[in-house]
Amino acid sequence: MATVAQHQTYWERAKEAGFDLSWLNQLEENVVGTEVEDVSDNLTGRVAGSIPRPGVAQYGAYPFRTKKEVWGYNLRKLYEEFVSRQWSSATDIPWDTLEELPDDIEAAECQLATFFAQVEFVAADVPGRFIATMSPDYQEVRMALLGQVMDESRHLEVFRKRALANGGGLMRMIDSVTDVVGGSTDSAREYTELSTRLHIVGEGNVLTLFRLGELMAYNEAEKTIYRRCAQDEARHVAIGVLHARYMKECSPERLEEMHSYLDEAENRQSSGAGGENPAARNMLTSEALAVLLGGGKDKTDEGQKILMAVRQKQVKEYFQRLKSAGLDDRITNGRVHPALLETYNPNPA
Repeated sequence: MATVAQHQTYWERAKEAGFDLSWLNQLEENVVGTEVEDVSDNLTGRVAGSIPRPGVAQYGAYPFRTKKEVWGYNLRKLYEEFVSRQWSSATDIPWDTLEELPDDIEAAECQLATFFAQVEFVAADVPGRFIATMSPDYQEVRMALLGQVMDESRHLEVFRKRALANGGGLMRMIDSVTDVVGGSTDSAREYTELSTRLHIVGEGNVLTLFRLGELMAYNEAEKTIYRRCAQDEARHVAIGVLHARYMKECSPERLEEMHSYLDEAENRQSSGAGGENPAARNMLTSEALAVLLGGGKDKTDEGQKILMAVRQKQVKEYFQRLKSAGLDDRITNGRVHPALLETYNPNPA
């Protein structure tokens, strides 16, 4: 065993040879969890919190370099939930509970599964485009969106599997892929536009359907799919709500802009334009829902009645999201789309 004196001799020789531990002093200046800068000058792809190195090429021309453009409250905690609640379509869905269904029920289920697969493709594809546009200093936002992309990709996979698993197969896509969630989401030019349309409106509409999935499920496999997807979708909605809260506090000058995005999205969800809400008036998916909710093609009248209740639930939950985001003044001042108010309260006193 080496003596203390031998260790001292070793370190003295190492220092003489140029061994230097002064870099450890930088740790005192770079404490993890420090406040995120309002404006990022990180153009080098440097990981958030790491120590800058002089002379590195500034190749990261990130369009979004200010905190108030992208930030949201508590995103780090939300990301930890993303990570801890992952599941597998291969091992966590009881596919063995699938049984042969009547042709009309199976066709309706496959049509709805095709719709959801299309929705989830867009809900993963579009946010994914924004991740690399944000400064690495806003790591929490990037990671939350990466969590969403991971979830939505799994949803695409599980609904595709459901369409194929019982002999039905994928059915017709809706008319417009680019408008499938939240209205013109694919053409969003910046993050707040994307988040307002996608997270608060589009993802919220889908979340309500997932929460009510047991009404249209015919076996334990389908029930499990809806339960699993609902817990994921709630996190995606939370991204938008947390961003909206931050924007209202830190960028109040952009509130009117956010309301304009909601104006367009409400118009589309009221009419079913683009197909972003199958519980509205999109023909393929609303007919499929009516068959599933009613219990057959010959019971669609009953299914349509249940579908109206589902639609009312969507509107109520949308109004609750507006309240949580601090945007519910559009309800009290009469700016919300009249059709939504009528659905929310179809028989006013």
